[in-house]
Amino acid sequence: MTTDVPHKRLFLPGPVEVAPEVRAAMSTPMIGHRMSECSDLIRRIRPKLQQALFTKNPVFLGTAAATGFQEACFRNLCAQRALSAVCGAFSERFALMGQANGKPTDTYAVEWGQPNTADVIGEKLASRKYDLFTMVHNETSTGVMNPVEEIARVMRDFPEVMFCVDAVSSLGGVKIEPDRLGIDVLFASVQKAFALPPGFTVLAVSERAIEKAKTVKDRGNYFDFVEMREYDKKDQTPFTPSIAHMFALDRQLDRMLKEGVENRFARHQAMQQRAHGWGREKFGLFAKPGYESVTLTVFRNQNRFEFKALNSHLSATRGLVIGDGYGKIKGSTFRIGHMGDATLGDLNEVLSGIDEFLAKH
Repeated sequence: MTTDVPHKRLFLPGPVEVAPEVRAAMSTPMIGHRMSECSDLIRRIRPKLQQALFTKNPVFLGTAAATGFQEACFRNLCAQRALSAVCGAFSERFALMGQANGKPTDTYAVEWGQPNTADVIGEKLASRKYDLFTMVHNETSTGVMNPVEEIARVMRDFPEVMFCVDAVSSLGGVKIEPDRLGIDVLFASVQKAFALPPGFTVLAVSERAIEKAKTVKDRGNYFDFVEMREYDKKDQTPFTPSIAHMFALDRQLDRMLKEGVENRFARHQAMQQRAHGWGREKFGLFAKPGYESVTLTVFRNQNRFEFKALNSHLSATRGLVIGDGYGKIKGSTFRIGHMGDATLGDLNEVLSGIDEFLAKH
């Protein structure tokens, strides 16, 4: 009896398609996480990951979903009070992590589809009562990409505030320079623009964040930045990592650097322009103009069709799948992920399939 499931090509907001050679790397014969071979693997990954993340800061490998590192930001870096910017479902989750961990947290929330803006953040931080600010760069539920460059300029006026950025659905597809921008923690799970299987997170953590963490009580254990840094110095991880993911990450970083990170960003920009041009003509976009995501698009549906019927058509005729809306805009929107190793040709096939469906409905 076979348990094989017919493969559907994923154009979701994540997970996305994983290249066969990257999947194959996960089948590399296993090694022990305290063996020298594993330290060698970490030493291979580190400089490539730093290059891809535009950082000279420590980079850590986390065996967890990125949600774990939302929690880690509060556990490690909030000793006083946090301000958390909210513009959709996943930034709302980030803010809830503070409350769930007993950290006093205020929110700056906007309507879904709107961005968090630098001027309001500056006004709120001017109270000088915060030592942590958290934000989501690319809100996967709404297709909004927040203006991290503008926000970073404001953050320079508040050096006492740790700056943490969830870039789950943008890192690897959009250029973000944490050292230049003064971001203390930048993290992303790998199943989106990095195009790896889910269950693993990469992050860059500034030395000043690690020093701040040393002063914060009750940091927890599994996500303790201080402990992670000490083991990183020995080319190890504090706890048993997903070595299979590390083999795949090593391979995928080679592929990303061979393509060229700037070329990779340009490919994502080209897909954004195609998706947005098509979407404005057919449906309208959910995100405020000027703040649309580069790596995924949220389209308005306005009850024009049943999303399940569209996805059934795409699955049956093209063997691919896209994403429904999320949270309170499920049904009134739908989403296409155009990130990772996807090409403009791939995206055109998706859009052609939708056009075919619309012609029949």
